[in-house]
Amino acid sequence: MSLAVLVLSGLVAASIFSSLLSFRIGAPLLLVFLGVGLLAGEDGLGGITFNDAGTAYLVASTALAVVLFDSGFHTSIKSVRLAALPALSMATLGVVVTAAVVAVPAHYLLSLSWTEGLLLGAIVASTDAAAVFFLLRVGGITVRDRVRSVLEIESGSNDPMAIFLTVVLVHFLADRSIHTGFGLFVILELAREFGLGLLGGAAGGALIVQAVNRLGIERSLLPIAALSLALMVYAATTLVGGSGFLAVYIAGLVAGNSRLVAPDTLRRFQDGALWLAQIAMFLTLGLLATPSEFPPLILSALAIAAVLILVARPLAAWVALLPFRMKSNETAFISWVGLRGAVSILLALLPIMSGLEQGRLLFNITFLVVMVSLAVQGWTIRPVARWLGQIVPRRLGPVQRMELEVPGARHELVSYRIVADALVARGHRMPRWAEPSLVVRDGRSLLAHAAGVLRPGDTVYLFAKPERVPHLDRLFASSAPAAEGDHRFFGDFPIDPMARMGELTLMYGLPVPDEAADVTVAQYLEWMLGAPPGIGDRIGIGEVELIVRALTPEDTIAEIGLAAEPTRIDTPRLPLFPNGREVRQKIKRWLRR
Repeated sequence: MSLAVLVLSGLVAASIFSSLLSFRIGAPLLLVFLGVGLLAGEDGLGGITFNDAGTAYLVASTALAVVLFDSGFHTSIKSVRLAALPALSMATLGVVVTAAVVAVPAHYLLSLSWTEGLLLGAIVASTDAAAVFFLLRVGGITVRDRVRSVLEIESGSNDPMAIFLTVVLVHFLADRSIHTGFGLFVILELAREFGLGLLGGAAGGALIVQAVNRLGIERSLLPIAALSLALMVYAATTLVGGSGFLAVYIAGLVAGNSRLVAPDTLRRFQDGALWLAQIAMFLTLGLLATPSEFPPLILSALAIAAVLILVARPLAAWVALLPFRMKSNETAFISWVGLRGAVSILLALLPIMSGLEQGRLLFNITFLVVMVSLAVQGWTIRPVARWLGQIVPRRLGPVQRMELEVPGARHELVSYRIVADALVARGHRMPRWAEPSLVVRDGRSLLAHAAGVLRPGDTVYLFAKPERVPHLDRLFASSAPAAEGDHRFFGDFPIDPMARMGELTLMYGLPVPDEAADVTVAQYLEWMLGAPPGIGDRIGIGEVELIVRALTPEDTIAEIGLAAEPTRIDTPRLPLFPNGREVRQKIKRWLRR
């Protein structure tokens, strides 16, 4: 027993310490966790023999439930409103298209039947929530709001569809008695799993909120209680025939967007639980693999991975996003951030557990495909995002935010570092509710009245309600882009969002329709975008470009930048991915010829 504890704790510690190397060389951290498991396995340096697929499935599925609950918990309703429909299209239609395309090389390269090839496609069809959330939230990549929202919601909600397809196909191959009336069986199973998953998740999320807020649980036990209830939601929904993974994601979404007692405590605990779940999941699956079985399959796996990354995922993204007004570069980036991870390896265990003849082959191919995906897409996501113009330069904001439990109200302790061109540093009067409580200047702590006029370099601490923090951002943050090179992204100078388009037409000679002359610049920009605005969104008008610089707390346009010459950031980098409107325009032009 002591030896087992020593080995397991040593593997977790090795995974954590290996993250230092990962950040130095830029390797995807989840690939490093998988590599530690391989090194510790029977063909690696550790020589640990682990062949229990059932135990691996239990550990990995429980860890995945934790990851999905945290994913939902940290997904804001704003993101849902911004990207729900395109994300759900990616999570359903996108998964089906991916599975169908991957079935072709699987059939011809591995001599699998078409059903077995489709099974492999279903196994590798879903993006990995752990990988995507790590890259977008921990990896320091700040991409445009709409694109980030689509990726986050898709990665958290597409697992149920991939799991459903995999389970149905495994049943079809293992039990010939269901071949008659198989179509009706699929429809009924789909309705049952997703219907019960949605209901179970909504009810479970409400239960978690009530338990946390009303039962008076000891503060240190609150996050444990919330996570335990989330796992109960997952298990109970699965037991009654619903999608437990969909239920736990919905429960996290409901809980995370409700008013909770001690939300900061809950989030801090879940951050640690998320890391532990990811380490446990990737270590376990790495230990289960047998690298000595890989060499004969490497070329076939590389070819299937190439089709998945370069054909199946881009085609799925384009088809799923075609009805929505996504720009070409946005669709291209979404298609590239289709990382496969632990979910695919987890699903590859089902054929083995069901006793399918090709079960081990499917597992090994899936493992290799996941490693290629994590290495190729994970390593290149930053340069690809920059090349496609999807990275939004950071603008200075709060240094730190801490939620406080004050009887009868919610408040936060917020700190800002004063920059030279901030409004408060230029003498802008602060509202009464934003009086500083403490000012740190030259290493000394001063009360607000003793500090006097705020100076650049000061660090200011003040109390505010959460809904007022965005207003503080505008007072304390830099009024210009954070770096000189960011002018290319945010424009040469700001213009008033409430100015009339007619005024801009007179100043710059813009080709604006006469009926839009009395419309404000903000209204015209929102109308031309055809979707909720996000920071970095832009439209070209003649020889200038209008750019969304900032949003209000109500998600309307607060600041607009003007580029005297079009920046061409949104110019398509690839001759692919036209959206529905562009396709219709091309068809009309072709018909006129």
